[in-house]
Amino acid sequence: MNFLPRQFLVLFLLVSPAIGYSQTSQDAQRLTRDSISRVKYREPRTPFFGPVPATTKRFGRAAAEWGLAQAIPFSYGKFIAHAPYSNVTGATIWRNLSPGSWSWDQDIFRTNQFGHPYQGSLYFSAFRSNGYSFWQSAPAAMAGSYFWETFGENERPSPNDFINTSFGGIVLGEMSYRLSNKIVNNRHRGFGRQMEEVAAFLANPMNGLNRLLDGKWGKVYGNPRDRDSSLVSMEADIGARRFSSITGNVKTNGKTGWFGRAKLMYGNRYKDFSTPFSNIFINVEVGRDDSSLVNNLSVYGSLAGWELQTGRDLQHVVILSANYDYLSNEAFFYGAQSVKANLYSTFEMSKKITINTNVGTGPVLLAAVPNTYNSNGRNYDYTSGFGINGGAGLNIASKFFASVDYRGGWLYTINGNKSHYFLHTVTSEVRYAFKNGLSLAAEPGYLFLRGKYDEHPEVNKRYPYLRVSTRYSMNF
Repeated sequence: MNFLPRQFLVLFLLVSPAIGYSQTSQDAQRLTRDSISRVKYREPRTPFFGPVPATTKRFGRAAAEWGLAQAIPFSYGKFIAHAPYSNVTGATIWRNLSPGSWSWDQDIFRTNQFGHPYQGSLYFSAFRSNGYSFWQSAPAAMAGSYFWETFGENERPSPNDFINTSFGGIVLGEMSYRLSNKIVNNRHRGFGRQMEEVAAFLANPMNGLNRLLDGKWGKVYGNPRDRDSSLVSMEADIGARRFSSITGNVKTNGKTGWFGRAKLMYGNRYKDFSTPFSNIFINVEVGRDDSSLVNNLSVYGSLAGWELQTGRDLQHVVILSANYDYLSNEAFFYGAQSVKANLYSTFEMSKKITINTNVGTGPVLLAAVPNTYNSNGRNYDYTSGFGINGGAGLNIASKFFASVDYRGGWLYTINGNKSHYFLHTVTSEVRYAFKNGLSLAAEPGYLFLRGKYDEHPEVNKRYPYLRVSTRYSMNF
């Protein structure tokens, strides 16, 4: 299904200041600790951690907006783009209603791995922004995916679309819903307040639409409980990177160019883990010198958490997370959705020295991995497997930072060539922080993907890089 992937990708980038498959766990943990050490966060008298709840559940409006999220892309494809998939007939609907009609589709990587999750986020948000909880809204993404696959296009329903739209839609939907509520400060006035409302609308159109319908757009409230009080920390980088794209045993000349990146941490994983997505980490990297404008996009959201041990010098917490990854560079691309159990630990070695560690593992529900030999009309295979991660970071006096992080994935093809894949990434960072949130950072890293095929020669793809950047950090 060709669902306006480029337009929605641009829209997402306008409002999501943060991503990356690499360094997600360690960066998130460091942001949590750094944000506490940099500033004293003043909570309102009656703090409310989480999105502002609607007073009542509005099923009729939620269902209408859910239908709108179906009707708009269908109408665009049918009457404006004249897309072949929109030629739906009674015969195609009857065929799609049969459970035996399901098959893996041939859509391009960007459509399947970003377009469908974004579409699912609209279904989810239609209910989430109308008074329903996270778990109550999740079925809306699944129902929306099934309805579209059956009635919204003439192609056969595909299991990859259902998983991407449902799971990915839930992850992106809850993330954007919480950020949308955080962006707007109901006590602000004037032009700045209007810009907040516009940015929040772009972040989550369904939530913005309901603010308009409820008369909340621009309305001033005095009660601190009318705004999400969760702490948000952000880092923005701009700098240069040197990278190489290496396939097989043949080395190529490297490239040098600019890049920009933003990382955003919502909540504090050592305090906020009682409800789904009370802790979120987003990482976004862009640059024109690589294979595409968007090189890296990942979202981590906590589902549940358990505190194992807490003391003055030691903290341990286990977090079950839902994860969305989108990676695209000159060596290879990768898109996946996974669930992980993560152990995060903080060791206060002294008043000025802190060590953070993380280890995690869990199933990769569905991953798109490039296939050099093409199969089923696609240049990628669909796989499942499991992933692991581990890392450690050092913080000295909140001035000097150093970290190293590893992520690995073992993936087995479920649709495509008979094959299996190994994905390994090693990333590190050295950073020195000056005053006023400014710092200098250097980040060497190495990404490696090995494809082992039953009927073709093995393919190895490597992506070594070095990034040097100026970083600005802030809390809000």
